[in-house]
Amino acid sequence: MTYWVYILASKPGGTLYVGVTNDLVRRVHEHREGLAEGFTWRYGVKKLVYFEPHDAIATALQREKNIKHWPREWKIDLIIANNPDWQDLYHEIVR
Repeated sequence: MTYWVYILASKPGGTLYVGVTNDLVRRVHEHREGLAEGFTWRYGVKKLVYFEPHDAIATALQREKNIKHWPREWKIDLIIANNPDWQDLYHEIVR
């Protein structure tokens, strides 16, 4: 099984959310459709701007915790290094 660490954004340089899941398509769909009430729903954070796979849940959870504790600037640097135009990557994962 693959586990995914992902970052959603409200807009380029906007509000960020870091999460982990074992079903990236389902989870991002839930965020996009407002089915996941809470932070992302409240702040309109729906755009998938970064994701990375992990083979073990422990590794994915640790990576999520690490990223969550990073300064905002580091998170933005991670996104820009992989997605400089802040494109919504959702359509890449549903192909």
